[in-house]
Amino acid sequence: MGSNRTRALHIGGATWLLLGAATTPALPQEKPATELPAVTVTAPSPIVRRHTVPVRTTTRVARGGTARTRERVTEQAPAAPVPAAPQQGVLPVVTDQFATVTVVPSEELRREGTATLGDLLFSKPGITGSSFAPGASSRPIIRGLDVNRVGIIENGTGGGGASDLGEDHFVPIDPLATNQVEVVRGPAALRYGSTSIGGVVSATNNRIPDALPVCPAAPFQNYGLPTKAPLADATSAPCVTAETRTAVSSVDRGTEGAILLDAGVGNFAVHADAFGRRSSDYNIPSYPYLFVPGQPFNGRQPNSAAQADGASIGGSYIFHGGFIGAAITQNDSLYRIPGVDGADHQTRIDAHQTKFSSKGEYRPDAAAIEAVRFWFGAVDYRHNEIGLADPTDPFSLGVRQTFTNREQEGRLEVQLMPFNARFAAVTTAFGLQAGHQELTAPSPDDPTSPLNGLWDPNKNNRVAGYVFNELKFSEATKAQIAGRIEHVDLSGTTPAFIPIVFDVATDPASIGPATPQNLHFTPKSASIGLIQNLPWDLVASVTAQYVERAPKPAELFSRGPHDATATFDIGNPNLGIETAKSIEVGLRRATGPLRFELTGYYTRFDGFIFRRLTGNTCDESACQLGPGLELNQAFYSQRDAVFRGGEFQSQLDVGEFKGGIWGIENQFDVVRATFTDGSNVPRIPPVRVGGGFYWRDANWLMRVNLLHAFAQNDIAPIAETPTPGYNLLKAEVSYKTKLDPSWFGAREMTVGLVGNNLLNENIRNSVSYTKDQVLMPGLGVRAFANLKF
Repeated sequence: MGSNRTRALHIGGATWLLLGAATTPALPQEKPATELPAVTVTAPSPIVRRHTVPVRTTTRVARGGTARTRERVTEQAPAAPVPAAPQQGVLPVVTDQFATVTVVPSEELRREGTATLGDLLFSKPGITGSSFAPGASSRPIIRGLDVNRVGIIENGTGGGGASDLGEDHFVPIDPLATNQVEVVRGPAALRYGSTSIGGVVSATNNRIPDALPVCPAAPFQNYGLPTKAPLADATSAPCVTAETRTAVSSVDRGTEGAILLDAGVGNFAVHADAFGRRSSDYNIPSYPYLFVPGQPFNGRQPNSAAQADGASIGGSYIFHGGFIGAAITQNDSLYRIPGVDGADHQTRIDAHQTKFSSKGEYRPDAAAIEAVRFWFGAVDYRHNEIGLADPTDPFSLGVRQTFTNREQEGRLEVQLMPFNARFAAVTTAFGLQAGHQELTAPSPDDPTSPLNGLWDPNKNNRVAGYVFNELKFSEATKAQIAGRIEHVDLSGTTPAFIPIVFDVATDPASIGPATPQNLHFTPKSASIGLIQNLPWDLVASVTAQYVERAPKPAELFSRGPHDATATFDIGNPNLGIETAKSIEVGLRRATGPLRFELTGYYTRFDGFIFRRLTGNTCDESACQLGPGLELNQAFYSQRDAVFRGGEFQSQLDVGEFKGGIWGIENQFDVVRATFTDGSNVPRIPPVRVGGGFYWRDANWLMRVNLLHAFAQNDIAPIAETPTPGYNLLKAEVSYKTKLDPSWFGAREMTVGLVGNNLLNENIRNSVSYTKDQVLMPGLGVRAFANLKF
């Protein structure tokens, strides 16, 4: 692995040659053919910097000092500003946030067309997916951290589901109904809780509208007279917009489609959407099972079909200075679990989630308060894990286990007006957050067993307060100081003791009796960050943070078989708080022909919580010394660990060609994670380096990109195997144009073709528990069409 890493660093180091272009006359800093719009993100900070935007009937005048007044023309609701259309294929680089932010805008979401957030972010520097069931169940992994350390939110509240409780569980957020995805690292994690110690994946859509939709204005006839067009107001004609998203794919014979409707009349805005997708077992290059020969194989990954659908309806009342709205969303998914055991038992998961969410904002005409915002979400999630009790008996099909999650969450934030502290302009935001969760995981197979299901029913309550302060010393220098304190109460039951060797089928007393546990933790976190503008449009940043994390229910209360990870999990109610101390430095450039971001980080964990494999094996009711049974025995334990690494990505517009711009792009990422004794943290992503070419103009985008992943040989000593490297070649072409609505009503169209894994390589994901049995999809082509009405 040493030679491979040296080779990777040499290749990645070549990307530094591009940085020289920023300071040499070889590439003058001229305006691009199309103006690059600002990248707008919402997740990193509770402090929102507002830009002046046109509104339908309202004029605001801001005055100096600590007071602010408004001259109101009327009280009608403002319309949503029309954002600058993003230029296809341009690398979005965020330079005004203290955290490192990766943005996937809507136009990229439409081109990528993945079914899960993990698959969507699979190739982003510093990010990958768990790939347990590609196309159905893949959770984002950030810098080698997953499940209990990566938060997933939708429109400001938790996404729900049970994906942090098992790698085979899907995330109930479908990219097909999403408008933007932001991945946040750094101080912003304090906004959402210490369980986001590795980062936050935030998906946004318009299910709760925060402004009225904008419709093209009808032609105004002035008959040659110097007469102004009438102002739009609350009595204007209703506005309705629609969008359709459709695609087909060859690798899995998949189809997908969605329709989104937005309407507004007076002060009310409503949204509705419905989506669905279906796919068969996907094609793979070769036999998938590394260590189990002789299984049936027909050129496809056995037991990998999936289908999902959902719908949502929401609305808002929009008033002068704010809005308040709510939505209800249904997500349903039925997908199969690939792998030897999954195929033999015809394992599938039938999942359903109903989510109610609400949010609002009020910007009072006050001297001290800039804005008050709230979010609330409640989810009711349930899935059944279905399979054959006996692979030889087709009549033994039934529910093998059920997971439920009933969760409520609320958050309130108050952003104060900036005030002059002489040395800096200071903006402060306070937040309060509270949540309640109830989890169950019963199994009908042996309801009287003391090890029935993965854990007994358990509850947790959490309440937290946080504060963010931004200090603007000058236009070039800004700082942020943030802090958070939370209190977590967890209650459940665990056996009084679980020895290394036991068999409850023959001796129920071989483990201790069920013992109630009531645990309390008070994690505290703080961060500080600095942004400095430099010459040549460069922006440097440095952040440091101290974060404490309370153990999660699965780490405390587990005491049973976990088929997804092929482990028999044994929780530890004596776990303490996990602490992470990290520092991160970055250098970014978002404008001009050369756009890039470079980040390096170092994190020291004290009491890192992980599954410690003992080398013993278990079945559903017993554990024995050494190998021989199907599950690896795993105790939740704590050790000190160190994570360090870096990420780089760039685009360079080389020059004009055939009326457009052609250029080159590249990326590099590495993470190294070890315990303090030098042994490896398990399931860490490999070193990756990639690059490609693109050509774009106002309508067309063409791109070819190759990502090379080196072999991952830095593995845990027990139950982890080396993962070979791979080359992932992708190519795409898309066309975007305005249409004449008189044809069939559509005013804008985007169509395209995307080829994935064009080398048809065997790709195994080193972070996946099923990598030795599940290959990523082979060569495939996806065709998509997006219409706006």
